[in-house]
Amino acid sequence: MNQVERRPLGRRLLAGLGVTALALLAAACIFAPGKFTSTLDLRKNRTFTFRYAGEIVMVPLQASKPKVFAPEACHDEDYNEHPCTEEELAQQKTDWEKSNEEKKKSDAQAAQMLLGGLDPSDPKAGEQVAEKLRRQVGWNKAVYMGDGKFDVDFAMTGRLDHDFAFPTIEGFAMSNRFVQLSLRRDGSVRVDAPSFGPQGGATGMGAMMSGLANEKEGDAMPGTTEADGTFTVTTDGEILANNTDEGPQAAANGKALVWKIDPRTPAAPTALVKLMP
Repeated sequence: MNQVERRPLGRRLLAGLGVTALALLAAACIFAPGKFTSTLDLRKNRTFTFRYAGEIVMVPLQASKPKVFAPEACHDEDYNEHPCTEEELAQQKTDWEKSNEEKKKSDAQAAQMLLGGLDPSDPKAGEQVAEKLRRQVGWNKAVYMGDGKFDVDFAMTGRLDHDFAFPTIEGFAMSNRFVQLSLRRDGSVRVDAPSFGPQGGATGMGAMMSGLANEKEGDAMPGTTEADGTFTVTTDGEILANNTDEGPQAAANGKALVWKIDPRTPAAPTALVKLMP
């Protein structure tokens, strides 16, 4: 293989991620919490009240830093490093520009697929999302503040005769959940808050790919380090399990579980509460 045709390994890996990998990454973290207060009240009779007040960050709408070409090391056929020639540097830049353009196209395809056709590069996209939220039940406030950030107030009271998840947004079938309630046949409910945990819930394959991309670009993944708030669960039911630091605390009409959420939160909040069958 000619030296000039040898593409740097890092760029070949990034170019090979493709639309599928980008879709998995985007699904891992479309939304992330900002500054917020969230509460969940569970009663033995299966009634619940959930509230989230504060900021939500829509990661695809956040402005990204312009990408700048940076030369990589050059190697001969035996992979011994040597000073790059002008021809090799020119080929590297050509490869980088092509890979960057391909990535922009696949990013746009993945984003539109995951966001119900919404174009995140459209300056009006943020307000379009805010209007969509204001049409849905529970969203008492939804104001777009720019750079992917929304000021919201969501509240809902109901009966747990089915699972519940927040947020659910019309047209965004694959959006990640901040809080999810899963009912069990024995009358218990599992509470999970994956997006209140490390990296905004970007785990598994999504975290692996975001790590690869971040290592290459040198940028922190947007939307994953801004969480600053509290999540409180109150109940008169029996708390069977939880991962709070302090455990159940006395509260009006029952007990409370409190999690402080910030970039140092070691694990996503979770609890199991027994209600009436």
